[in-house]
Amino acid sequence: MSRSVETSNWPLPANGVRFTTPPRLRRSLARHPLTAGCYPLALGFYPEAVGHRMERFEPEDHLLIYCRAGQGWLETGDGRFEVGGGDLLLLPRGQAHAYGADSQRPWSIYWVHFEGELVEEYLRPLGPAALRRIGVLPRLLADFDALLGLRRQGLNLPHFVHAAHQLQTLLTSLAVLPVRGFLKSGRVLDVDAVQAVMRAHLHDSLNLDQLAAQFKLSRFHFAKTYRALTGHAPIQDFIQLKMAHACRLLDEGNQGVRQIAEQLGYEDVYYFSRLFRKVVGMAPSHYRALHQG
Repeated sequence: MSRSVETSNWPLPANGVRFTTPPRLRRSLARHPLTAGCYPLALGFYPEAVGHRMERFEPEDHLLIYCRAGQGWLETGDGRFEVGGGDLLLLPRGQAHAYGADSQRPWSIYWVHFEGELVEEYLRPLGPAALRRIGVLPRLLADFDALLGLRRQGLNLPHFVHAAHQLQTLLTSLAVLPVRGFLKSGRVLDVDAVQAVMRAHLHDSLNLDQLAAQFKLSRFHFAKTYRALTGHAPIQDFIQLKMAHACRLLDEGNQGVRQIAEQLGYEDVYYFSRLFRKVVGMAPSHYRALHQG
């Protein structure tokens, strides 16, 4: 069953974009095996959107907004948030919200309404937060511009299938972007910076206390904030990075398993092998054998 799409009636300027997938094509996308999981319902770009405001009490689809520049605001059940350039708004179906442009410095935003059988799976890695501060990313701007190219392609299904996959790629790319969290003190914890420290210590050990000290946080607050931002414990991610490096060493060189273990800071080769098997799913020797012949 095709749901209605509730877009704003903001007066569109000459350089603005607003495009709705026609109902016939929407029904085809909902049935098509390549697009039923996630497909666009409407999309657009509002530059310097003076007077832009929208309120939805029971939205029937999912909405993604990316602020390119300027300022705005968002209200959800969790409160009111100021929005600026580089902020991403993720507003799921069924959750009431309101948003709008700042009266002095109105935002410029990309937006896309979307639906599909697997949308919750695409959104799950992004977490429950409605607002993510990811910065102005040229690659993401280009992804939105490419998606907006759909309006120039005519109303034939293959172009809309391709657009659905562009949207799916955009959503999955968000799951691997570095994220930043704001602490109660007003400071920022940058996950990319934390993982840079982890990569600098791939060849030795690094415990939770040492990681927390690098960012002048208690062990508890560091671990809690990192898990809230990534969904993983910090040491779990450190081990994942170590095992990924172990895979590269096994792929690219002739070092023995014991040498690789020592190079990654593990004196006990059997402990290293157990960790490798847990993360990779097989013993280091079996992994290396995959690439012979």
